[in-house]
Amino acid sequence: MDTASSPYQVHLCSKCSGGTEYYCVSCPCDLCPQCKENHVKDLQTIDHDVVSHRDKISYIPTQEICVRHPSHVYTKYCEPCQVPVCDFWFGHKSHKLPVRSFLFGKKKHKIQDLQKAYKTKRQQHRGTIHTIRSEALFYRPVLLTGIKADFKTCHTELSRLQSKMLTKAQRLKGLIDYVVYDLLNYVLCDFDFKHRCKKKKIEMIRHIVRLRRYEHRYVQPAFTFSALQFLSFTKTALRKDIKTALPQIHLTLHTSQLSMTESLNKEDVMESLSAIQITERGNRRVGNQCLLKLTSGAELHQSLTVTGVGCCFHISCVTSDRVWVSDGRNNLMLTDTTGVPLHRVKDSCSDYDRGLHTVNSESELIYIDRNYNINKLSKDMKTTTTFIERTDSTWRPRCVYWSPSTGGLLVGMYKDNTDTGKVTRYNQSGQLTQTIQYHNTGRRLYSLPLYITENNNGDVVVSDFNYGPGAVVVTKRGGRHRFSYTGPPSGSVLYPYGICTDALSHILVCDRITKTVQMINKDGQFLSHLLTKSEEMVSPCSLSYDVNTHRLWVGSMFKNKVCVYRYITRQEALTDEHRPRPDGDTRYTTPRQKTVHRMQQLVETQLNKSKTH
Repeated sequence: MDTASSPYQVHLCSKCSGGTEYYCVSCPCDLCPQCKENHVKDLQTIDHDVVSHRDKISYIPTQEICVRHPSHVYTKYCEPCQVPVCDFWFGHKSHKLPVRSFLFGKKKHKIQDLQKAYKTKRQQHRGTIHTIRSEALFYRPVLLTGIKADFKTCHTELSRLQSKMLTKAQRLKGLIDYVVYDLLNYVLCDFDFKHRCKKKKIEMIRHIVRLRRYEHRYVQPAFTFSALQFLSFTKTALRKDIKTALPQIHLTLHTSQLSMTESLNKEDVMESLSAIQITERGNRRVGNQCLLKLTSGAELHQSLTVTGVGCCFHISCVTSDRVWVSDGRNNLMLTDTTGVPLHRVKDSCSDYDRGLHTVNSESELIYIDRNYNINKLSKDMKTTTTFIERTDSTWRPRCVYWSPSTGGLLVGMYKDNTDTGKVTRYNQSGQLTQTIQYHNTGRRLYSLPLYITENNNGDVVVSDFNYGPGAVVVTKRGGRHRFSYTGPPSGSVLYPYGICTDALSHILVCDRITKTVQMINKDGQFLSHLLTKSEEMVSPCSLSYDVNTHRLWVGSMFKNKVCVYRYITRQEALTDEHRPRPDGDTRYTTPRQKTVHRMQQLVETQLNKSKTH
């Protein structure tokens, strides 16, 4: 077909020459199915709103024939029943009355427009759809690679474990057989022997009694004494033989008779029973090292001016488009990417240069108030509760951080007029569970904790600065000191301010003197100056890392300006999918695509076999 002479205009994909099925509202651009997948998986466009052309234009939906009334099409939707209905819906036995809302039995039926119901459902599940597009589809090739490796080793590993289980089972069976043999031959046998002896003794006594009666009646008196003496002697001798030959055996079975011997001990039994271990099942996870990588440098993604604050001493990211900003002057504001304030906390602390607030997994704000209590603001910003009340007037909280790994709270504390600091950990109920204050050698660890965070390996990372050369102090989760970073190899001292960690376990810290953001690895080795002094960010002071979009939010010390940077991207090899060519050929464009497809077929075959067995 000659499209040039055709009166119709064909929409082609903005990235390639494929057919258009989707539309990006944020860009804007037209996308084919394959480019749409790459678009929502790319970190630069992960939060873009991609919709189908059905949602973009006034789309005339495909009319479906009602299964109950073939002469009608579906035009309505019953919310409680969750089924589509036609205009003749009042004829159905569950929707007899021709009214919009009514009661039938105990269920209230609500009929609404089909298109309106579709838009409502789509809006309700928008977050799930976005997660599937941007995360699940991206993780799928990596997970399939791991599954393929597991299929290769599964049979060998199971055979080895089965052999070990059979060996342990035979050993355990032998031990049990030995216990049964020992019980029958050394315990129960003695009980049976004593029982038989007592039975014979009773029979002999009865026999002697009968002999006495016989002798008394029929034997001559001259021989009576000799016969009686003989019988008495026999009876006495028999009793002595029984007492000397048979040791005293009690009817009750003591535990000592069942005790383990040298060849049968408790350790052997416990070892046999513990050979088979049951582990908890969980979802397969992919490490960030396999999914993410550093770019050649930090790229400015967005900048905004926050209304209502004088500077940005601390920021806490809530979502990809909302952030809390404080200036240390009793101004704690929630703003979006336009800089317009959405909410203000009136009782926040008014101290400068410190991490006064954090956000938990429920998007609730946790902050230090003017009385140095730690409060929690609900997600709807209507209820404020005291999470941790200050009880010791000599210590003041300086910074807080909610721990995603434990669900607890890390608090940096400072003791007045002593240049002494400490870190305390609280559980989800606000109870103190740990105090980190001293070095392994006994000396103090902190002088003045300004900002605090936690790394992916559980390390507690503190920006410690007391109006002089400071350090990034890192301790293990248990409190043992790991290292203290005091500056880059160039020899310049460090005046640390805002601090955070990223998905690759890097530690990022703002330096007040050099006006840079320095990057070190999880072991304290300097990697690079991620940000240097620029026109957009003159003096970086605060940091917050968004784990969903992998963007870095940076706040300025002297301006009410926040910049968003991108320095982490996804592995390029993971976004290469097989794409149908414009001419209709579905051959693979790279050998990797063919391998991935064959791997998927292998996994599906193995799963079908396992289901049949």
